[in-house]
Amino acid sequence: METSGLKKNITILIHILAWMVIGLVLFVLSPLSAGVGRPIEFWIKQGIMFSFLIGIFYFNYLYLIQNTLFKNKTPLFLVINLITGIVYVGVLVLYDDLVGMAEIMHRTFRPNVPFVPRPRNYYWDVSNLLIFYMSTGISTSIAAVQKWQEDDKVRLKLEKERTNSELSYLKAQINPHFFFNTLNNIYSLTNIDVDKAKTALLKLSRMMRYVLYETEKNQTLLSKELDFIHDFIELMQMRLTKKVKLDILLPEKVEEAEIAPMLLLPFIENCFKHGISSQQESNIMIHLEKTGNELHLETKNHIFKSSENTPEGEASGIGLINTQRRLDLLYPGKYALTIDKINPENEYRVHLILKIK
Repeated sequence: METSGLKKNITILIHILAWMVIGLVLFVLSPLSAGVGRPIEFWIKQGIMFSFLIGIFYFNYLYLIQNTLFKNKTPLFLVINLITGIVYVGVLVLYDDLVGMAEIMHRTFRPNVPFVPRPRNYYWDVSNLLIFYMSTGISTSIAAVQKWQEDDKVRLKLEKERTNSELSYLKAQINPHFFFNTLNNIYSLTNIDVDKAKTALLKLSRMMRYVLYETEKNQTLLSKELDFIHDFIELMQMRLTKKVKLDILLPEKVEEAEIAPMLLLPFIENCFKHGISSQQESNIMIHLEKTGNELHLETKNHIFKSSENTPEGEASGIGLINTQRRLDLLYPGKYALTIDKINPENEYRVHLILKIK
């Protein structure tokens, strides 16, 4: 509130100073530069002109532009300004006729020469009309720039709100998708090894704390994300058979940086979801490393058709699609994602390069 009030006061002060300079230069110093004293009638006319210009400036700036030009009524805006300009010049002509300005100015500059009435010189009327339209032009320009700035602020605010809403929606989709898969894995373990199932539940509870608290933030530490991935992989390993060969390369320690939470998980989760077969040998590769400010993730797995009759099985691909959308929103121009799923080896290959700080 204080900042807004200060900004308003500064704006008012700028307007006052600007009009003081314009009035001093155009209506005081310019006439005085001729070196001849002017009669009171002349200064009254200068005051009328100056007051008229100020009035039309703020009438145009505060009312007319808002109700015509910004409402797609441009012809009405132009007609009103044209008529107002003519009225402005008409008032000055009427004042000159009423006070006899031509004779007064003649006596001021040529006191020893008899006054002879002549046709009116419209040069000064045209000059005054141009000054009038300069005032309306400046007010229109200022209002248009302010309107553009305000519209741009609103657009950016709406875009930010839309992006935040979309990100929240995407995270809300990713989290249940992950837990559906994990709970299904634990359910499978209960029929094989109860102790392993208990251990898995403990790991899952630690992962849930991460999901509950870290995903509320826009950014989390890379070390926390790596700990989460470690827990996830260990949880997946509990149900794997000897037919599954893992090639896991994760850094034990990493130079700290910030990353969007649960951004990498869908790529890793996809390896275990679609790269394991109960009948054939399976190979899964997950390599993750940080070089400078770039994070490199490579995954590779054989493609097997899922035979699981589960909701998460039917929701195949949701995690990856949403993750690509999150990358677009959070890291525009700062990532490179290559997905190769058509090759002779029938492998699903992912290579992500992400610039992080």
